[in-house]
Amino acid sequence: MIRNNWTKEEISAIYHKPILELIYQAATIHRQYHDPNEIQVCTLLSIKTGGCPEDCAYCPQAARYHTDIKVEKLLDVQTVLQKATEAKKAGSTRFCMGAAWREVRNNRDFDKVLEMVKGVAQMGLEVCCTLGMLTEEQALKLKEAGLYAYNHNLDTSEEFYDEIISTRTYQDRLNTIANANKANISVCSGGIIGMGESIEDRIAMLCTLATLPQHPESVPINALVPVAGTPLENQPKVSVWEMVRMIATARILMPKAMVRLSAGRVRMNIEEQALCFLAGANSIFAGDKLLTTPNPDYVSDQEMFQVLNLKPRQAYKSELAESLKV
Repeated sequence: MIRNNWTKEEISAIYHKPILELIYQAATIHRQYHDPNEIQVCTLLSIKTGGCPEDCAYCPQAARYHTDIKVEKLLDVQTVLQKATEAKKAGSTRFCMGAAWREVRNNRDFDKVLEMVKGVAQMGLEVCCTLGMLTEEQALKLKEAGLYAYNHNLDTSEEFYDEIISTRTYQDRLNTIANANKANISVCSGGIIGMGESIEDRIAMLCTLATLPQHPESVPINALVPVAGTPLENQPKVSVWEMVRMIATARILMPKAMVRLSAGRVRMNIEEQALCFLAGANSIFAGDKLLTTPNPDYVSDQEMFQVLNLKPRQAYKSELAESLKV
């Protein structure tokens, strides 16, 4: 049964189950709603890199931090469409475009993004954007252009949020998610673990996601990839067991969602990734970069798919797809 009234106490009881019992329960629920041998393969492209005015402590694209990221202007439409074509040939069925903006502005750059969305949608790919804060009017324009999904992560719990970001509020993030929903765009929203938060913070973040009026269609679970020059550069690596607990708990709370094994996958071997898939993850980002952080390359992922006998999930397969078509 799909529930939107989970309590933190219920979620804590799930999260703290003995790990093998937790994996078994999540895997059982996963099989009720998904093909366990299918993985959604997504590609994430940075269409505008660096120079962001925000102060997200994990992000190398923040202008105030001294990292190796070079500021680049918005890519031209044809370059992006070529990248989308290459991603489709490599097996991706969702193409996500990310811009290092605080918010969408109604200008020529946004017009170019709308052109990109139209072009990618015409290829038969699920097209997703992550562009920062979004008004309802802007969301409607993206929807009309063919946008299928909008990514806007909560990052962490509301209680821990101010330790990571001061340049926008938690409510700002929830408002953007609501605006995407109002425009009939599917929501992709998750968070990052390993930023110094407590287990209670992780549970609180999952509680926020699982008690939204409509569960996110996609829930990315990211392990922090520390980047030199950012405030979180010295954070220790997240263990695979922490990722498994987050993924399994997310799967139990939000059975229909695509749970995405996202940032941090580059530091996992095949066996560790297989555990995450067993626990309910059924989506990955492909390609050697996630915006600006490293990711396993195409060949490594192909080898993993062969070893584990996995197959790419087709585009627009979810039951939401029909209701979300333009």
